[in-house]
Amino acid sequence: MATFPSDLEIAQSAKIKHINEIATKLGINIDELEHYGKYKAKLPLHLIDDAKVKQHKLILVTAISPTPAGEGKTTTSIGLTEGLNKIGKKATVVLREPSLGPVFGIKGGAAGGGYSQVIPMEDINLHFTGDFSAIEKANNLLSALVDNNIQNKARSLNIDPRTIVWKRVMDMNDRSLRKLVIGLGGTGNGVPREDGFNITPASEVMAILVMSQNLEELKTNLGNIFIGYTYDKKPIYARDLKAQGAMALLLKDAIKPNLVQTLEGNPAIIHGGPFANIAQGTNTINATKMGLTLSDYAVTEAGFGADLGAEKFLDIKCRHAKLKPDAVVLVATIRALRHHGGAKKEEYNTASMEKVQKGFANLEKHIENLKKFGFNPVVALNHFPTDSEEELKFIQEKCSALGVKAIVAKGFAMGGEGMKDLATAVVQEVESGKSNFKFLYELNLPMEKKIEIIAKEIYGADAVEYSSAARSGLKKIKDLGLDGLPVCMAKTQKSLSDDETKIGRPKGFVVTVREFEFAAGAGFVIPILGDMMRMPGLPATPASEGMDIDKNGKITGLS
Repeated sequence: MATFPSDLEIAQSAKIKHINEIATKLGINIDELEHYGKYKAKLPLHLIDDAKVKQHKLILVTAISPTPAGEGKTTTSIGLTEGLNKIGKKATVVLREPSLGPVFGIKGGAAGGGYSQVIPMEDINLHFTGDFSAIEKANNLLSALVDNNIQNKARSLNIDPRTIVWKRVMDMNDRSLRKLVIGLGGTGNGVPREDGFNITPASEVMAILVMSQNLEELKTNLGNIFIGYTYDKKPIYARDLKAQGAMALLLKDAIKPNLVQTLEGNPAIIHGGPFANIAQGTNTINATKMGLTLSDYAVTEAGFGADLGAEKFLDIKCRHAKLKPDAVVLVATIRALRHHGGAKKEEYNTASMEKVQKGFANLEKHIENLKKFGFNPVVALNHFPTDSEEELKFIQEKCSALGVKAIVAKGFAMGGEGMKDLATAVVQEVESGKSNFKFLYELNLPMEKKIEIIAKEIYGADAVEYSSAARSGLKKIKDLGLDGLPVCMAKTQKSLSDDETKIGRPKGFVVTVREFEFAAGAGFVIPILGDMMRMPGLPATPASEGMDIDKNGKITGLS
């Protein structure tokens, strides 16, 4: 039996088209493109047409609670786009950009998988068009300006170094940088204080770029970044340091969406990539609107499970951008359902009706949650060779009893041909007109009430408790006038609860808000449930060890 080729081998064997061909397919004059070589280009923001955005169809792809095996949201999003084009629809996939940290750490690549990929895969995973680098530089410029202000007493804003919450960032997994003391070595090297690094996708600059629709909005949002307090308790923002103009200048190209292609030569827009537990976990508003402008169907994804990524996509991004999704695809795998039914890692590929029956509770809860937003989701069963017919039939019958279609999706192995059934089901759902999108909560509710609604309705919690630090944070939020902002809950992605060991559908639990952060620039408040990792570490055997490049420039191991 032939070995299935690696993602990289598939990507490298594809017949890639010049980006001008992809642009022409979308009706874009090639003179509008800002080329990054032959296969990548930036798209100018003036191409976005809000009238077309409202006319065309937006499909959100989300998933059940993530497992170590991976559910394949990106693969499904790309495959669905291929399938939609196969059945005669003009569709574009709109995705987030990969971070270098996970690429060299565990994942080894993040551009889809199998025969549902975006290309050029190597470029997308390695620097791409430099967006993450620009975000990193803008973030660290602000850090430098903060420390420069503390150092130079003549122009000092009287910032109390003990209150500074702004961190430096780097797009690499490096646990040694989490907590640092900077400014050592004498008075010429600055004022010593505690600091640290986050990974670039965790930067608020990333979250701001995702939410900003033009340079003026970008500058305003950057200026609203909260830094800390003065010694006399006055809040300090980036605008107080006159930082927003220079930061926006560094992001002048990064604000423009990137155009690439799928393996089958269909358009793909890739732009932005914030974390989905401490941030909104979606691609940029500009990218989504660009996809909707240029095609009849735009397929996009939200990070982690529907309790995190989809909730934030709907309550934060769609609210701000005035977007209205027309259908939602909920990705699940038989392997993941076995996990939620209690299977150990070594049992993921072993058929077990008992574990799948038990694990279905997780999928059922996500279906219920999406119905609360006014959607009747289409379940995509991302297919693996180890799936048994009995297990697949069970899930389809259980979903049918809930009024939901569950379609076996074979995009990984077959590309668009294996996704035509899912594409047809999605089009039927869109054309049925049954979706009636509504927000989970209104912004004018008290902050505690918004948190309670998410915790009870989406997670299934019985109650919410607050630490003393969180109570102080609530007061700070009110004092700063931020209580009218939406909520961006920060919790583990591994469970519907705030305890990652509670798999399946936990019941009878209380979530605890440990503390608050607020992204005043990005426009949301962040309740922290448990410890959030902002700077991952490398595993014992990093994916980078298997990567190489030969004398002809051919890359290996990037998958």
